[in-house]
Amino acid sequence: MASSRSSILRCMTSQFTAQIRRNRRLLSSASPSALHEASSPSPSSSDAVHITENCVRRMKELQASVESSNEKMLRLSVETGGCSGFQYVFDLDDKANPDDRVFETEGVKLIVDNISYDFVKGATVDYVEELIRSAFVVTTNPSAVGGCSCKSSFMVKQ
Repeated sequence: MASSRSSILRCMTSQFTAQIRRNRRLLSSASPSALHEASSPSPSSSDAVHITENCVRRMKELQASVESSNEKMLRLSVETGGCSGFQYVFDLDDKANPDDRVFETEGVKLIVDNISYDFVKGATVDYVEELIRSAFVVTTNPSAVGGCSCKSSFMVKQ
């Protein structure tokens, strides 16, 4: 069982590494104007990352409570790990990088780096309040085939 799990993790890690290499090759060969166009997707695009009303409400609450001149944005990234191979990571950030994709709903911005975007295209980000925790979560992800019950990790389609 342990060797099976470790071989699955090695496989998933190598897939993730291969995807990073492909993305870096694409980024290095893309023109600056193409990168700018890619970072500003159409809100009606089926590949956009969607933000729920609960997520918007919570981000506005957080922005109002932070005494800062910089606007806080929600950053979603994907890392290897978690119980299903990949995990979602949420952070508050006050700046977007040139290669980030920015999705905006009602003035709230969600930023996703280009590498993570390949794993969350068309996903929906929500804010849930439960007895055990309150957190930003990805509620639906067309790129995922399974995941853990806490919605913090997932497996990708092969």
